[in-house]
Amino acid sequence: MKKIINLPALLILDVQKGFDDPSWGQRNNPQAEQNMAKLLTEWRKRSGTVLYSKHLSLQPDSPLYHRDPVGTEFKEIIQPAAGEKIFPKNFNSAFIGTDLQSYLDQHEIKSVMITGLSTQHCVSTSTRMSGNFGYQTYLVSDAIAAFEVTDANGKKHSAESIQEAELAMLHKEFATIITTDETLNQLHQLPYSSR
Repeated sequence: MKKIINLPALLILDVQKGFDDPSWGQRNNPQAEQNMAKLLTEWRKRSGTVLYSKHLSLQPDSPLYHRDPVGTEFKEIIQPAAGEKIFPKNFNSAFIGTDLQSYLDQHEIKSVMITGLSTQHCVSTSTRMSGNFGYQTYLVSDAIAAFEVTDANGKKHSAESIQEAELAMLHKEFATIITTDETLNQLHQLPYSSR
């Protein structure tokens, strides 16, 4: 595991009420949002950069449909504060159709810490692009969550197996995989002025 030298930007992806809709199926890691909140608290203590994506689906049958005022709202546990930037998006990647990359570059942010929902959609896609764009990318494995899926052959894959497979594919190639506790322990060794 690479050591965290400077405080990355905390990128919180799509933590919206629409992900509580039962149409997604079974989910793993029910503690994901609590772990995101722990990280968010630490970033705010350090006056770190906190960024959000907000998915506004163009598909009318999506629980995150852009015209649904409830499904698109952020969950209560993760509410952006004044000055924390939100990037609305219509696609899985937080980099497509947004000015996220421009924002990072203009603010000379070289590293990001990724959390959010869901592992196989926005988290995986955004992590891959972040790594490909050359940012030092950390993915917090217990501050994300996956949903079960059924493949093209009708076979169901559990949420936990999806999570494990996605993390295995992202490991080293696109991101440093790290836990909430590992992150906080490393940050406690940094001065509060670090960024």
